[in-house]
Amino acid sequence: MTRRVVFVGNPNVGKSSMFNALLGARTRTMNAPGTTVSITCGQYHYEKPKTAGNAQNWQFVDTPGTYSLAPMSPDEQVAVNALTGMSGMPVPDLAVVVLDATALSRSLYLLSMVVELGLPTVVALTMNDLAVRNGCGVDAERLSHLLDGMPVVAIDGRTGDGGKALTDAIAASFEGTPVPHGLTALPTATADADMKTADGLSVWAESRADARLDWTAGILRGLDMHAVDHVTLSDRIDRVLLHPVIGVLVFLAVLFVVFQATTTLASPMQDWIDVTFRGWCTDGLDLLLGLFGPSVSGGWLRSLLVDGLLDGVVTVLTFIPVMGIMFLLLSILEDSGYMARAAFVMDRAMRALGLDGRAFLPIIVGFGCNLPALAATRTLSDSRQRVLTGMLVPFAACSARLSVFLVLAHAFFPKYAGLVVFLMYVASVMVILLVGVLLRHTMFRGLEPEPLMLALPAYQCPRALQLARSVLLRLWGFIRGASVIIISMITALWLLQGIPVTANAGGFAHVDDVHDSAYGVLADAVAPVFAPAGFDDWHASAALITGFVAKEVVVGSMSQSYHADEPDDAASQQAGEGTLGQKLRASFDQSSHGHGKAAAIAFLLFTLAYTPCLATVAEMRRQFGTKVAARSVLLSLAVAYVIAIIAFQTLRLIW
Repeated sequence: MTRRVVFVGNPNVGKSSMFNALLGARTRTMNAPGTTVSITCGQYHYEKPKTAGNAQNWQFVDTPGTYSLAPMSPDEQVAVNALTGMSGMPVPDLAVVVLDATALSRSLYLLSMVVELGLPTVVALTMNDLAVRNGCGVDAERLSHLLDGMPVVAIDGRTGDGGKALTDAIAASFEGTPVPHGLTALPTATADADMKTADGLSVWAESRADARLDWTAGILRGLDMHAVDHVTLSDRIDRVLLHPVIGVLVFLAVLFVVFQATTTLASPMQDWIDVTFRGWCTDGLDLLLGLFGPSVSGGWLRSLLVDGLLDGVVTVLTFIPVMGIMFLLLSILEDSGYMARAAFVMDRAMRALGLDGRAFLPIIVGFGCNLPALAATRTLSDSRQRVLTGMLVPFAACSARLSVFLVLAHAFFPKYAGLVVFLMYVASVMVILLVGVLLRHTMFRGLEPEPLMLALPAYQCPRALQLARSVLLRLWGFIRGASVIIISMITALWLLQGIPVTANAGGFAHVDDVHDSAYGVLADAVAPVFAPAGFDDWHASAALITGFVAKEVVVGSMSQSYHADEPDDAASQQAGEGTLGQKLRASFDQSSHGHGKAAAIAFLLFTLAYTPCLATVAEMRRQFGTKVAARSVLLSLAVAYVIAIIAFQTLRLIW
């Protein structure tokens, strides 16, 4: 029989590190039933002493961090479900409660609630080395005595030291563990707390909470815990990082480094994947299909495999570098203890949008890539705040849009290209603020953020193994969740481009001019909609349709439709007959009746704000559901259309 052991603890207590140290690579990540919250499971084979019988098989379950069994977020609800067997999750055979020796009072409060469930319970004491350095170390044996014999094992969550002692304690505790006497005496329903009234329930709940705190205080007194009167390293660092002015500047500098590193390091890797992997696979497919003769190697099957399925796979793979680097940098910030400080210093600014400080990070991360930004919204405790933040994230001008900004800025404003690109990012911030205020007073009317209460973890040096594991798990979640939709949509786009609609277009999958395909007809049909914005040209509308799959391909789509080479760099395409820049200027001048620069700005603003890439929509659907994803798509289209029209109609008076 396989026994189920659930690990539970406050956030940032080293629980997941300890879990991974015990299991190594023998884990798998899955969504908890009915949620998008991930839990990690793994099988552990425990060898009993020879005199005690046969070996045992256990299933370890790592849950999201929680401060109590009164959940305030989806992550915390999953932890409660795992302990109680709610929402289709099995009832565990034993709970391992992880206590942080540097914040023992808070951890003991959670322990008091877990013990009440009646589960056999083992205590794992982490971060005791740090507590010793701070002058408040915990004696594990003394703590066990104060808990009336409940097993307490000191373990280093980063190295796994103490893991054998912990598993031995687990094996000896399945039949039951002592319940501390102080917890058996917690207040129950009494005559003076009438359980049939709301006031009575409130009095009863308050009395139990007070009793838990009194019990916790008694344990701390028994351990002779006293206030530490010396200034720790964390205190000295926090004097700078939590300063109302300096802290904000440091946070913005950190995010600038994250953004720059992500875009700078990921770009050459994306190019290598696009060129090398595509080349290898294309050559391999050509070699394989060549075995079946020219009718197959030059037919629609090759086009489907190379231009459809392979293109979709490569698109997914090119996201891996940017996602991986972003996940790595975010994991470093999280594991070091800085992330909680960032939320704290930005809390005041975010309250104008009905959000708390934790919402700032996902939005800023969105300027690098919207995908990890959506995943970061899970840290928000309020469901309406999560949805509002998720709907604002796509308005952050991700790095993929940068290529469009650069090409059009150099084509129309060669002397001021840098300024134009900078203004696009300023516009992105303004759109986020305006849309946030609009949503707060319409769809999210009455949304008021609760006071932000965060436990600031001690600063630590992240471990390379844990960082690698965290990045790989997050990457796999993205690939598993978004790849099928991306590949399917790109294949559908190939189909539209391969269907001829005119007599001289060529055969299926061999259309000579994309304008003569179903895709071109669709672009022609959509183009008049953009007349008020000054770019009612099928080339522009075709690029925008393609950009829904991935913004990175907007420039390539324009190059294909104009029959111009895609520029090696943004500046090189502005001059010369027949270049993309020349054709863009001619096309926009014609469609806008001589107001090409105004139309270019309108196109840039539309690209900035309209529907995010397919991968982002897929992730939004996974996180928030189909209805929210559909509303977000419609909102972004409406906002983009309105600001593009306003920009063109205003700027045409100047240009």
